[in-house]
Amino acid sequence: MVSSQNFEETFAAMLREADREALHLELRDFYGPPSRTFADWKAGVDYDPADRFASWVSLVREAVARGVAVRRARIVGTPVSEYTRYLHWTTSMNIGAGEQVRWLARRDAADLCLTGADFWLIDRSVVYWNHFSGDGVLGEVERDAREASAELARSAFEAAWARGVDHSEFKP
Repeated sequence: MVSSQNFEETFAAMLREADREALHLELRDFYGPPSRTFADWKAGVDYDPADRFASWVSLVREAVARGVAVRRARIVGTPVSEYTRYLHWTTSMNIGAGEQVRWLARRDAADLCLTGADFWLIDRSVVYWNHFSGDGVLGEVERDAREASAELARSAFEAAWARGVDHSEFKP
């Protein structure tokens, strides 16, 4: 297990080691605790998310430049939450960094076999399960190199990806 306090460093190292792909499946409608960037967005403060998340943008650009495909699938409730509208707005920085992002309404995922936790899958072999509290606070990140876990994560991600719509087509 990796604590959430160290996850930023751990994820940076993990993504830097990716050779082919990094897949991220998001299943929650809120990630907490509420951040300053979320509060500023709610207050109508004009800012560029790429500036606020510059280290993330740099990390993804570095991976993409090495040929790593970075894909993110978000499964969200509809009508969408205020936080999901915020995520949609900030996704411009993900796209600008080179990520591919798709969205899938939870009702359209009802018959998919998904995982019980968000995750990152690196190069089809290592899953990083993100364990959140009920309030959306990241508590732990579990590294899992079992082949069966990687296969499950890949299957869940690809099923959501296949049904999802490209960020540019998703209207919250």
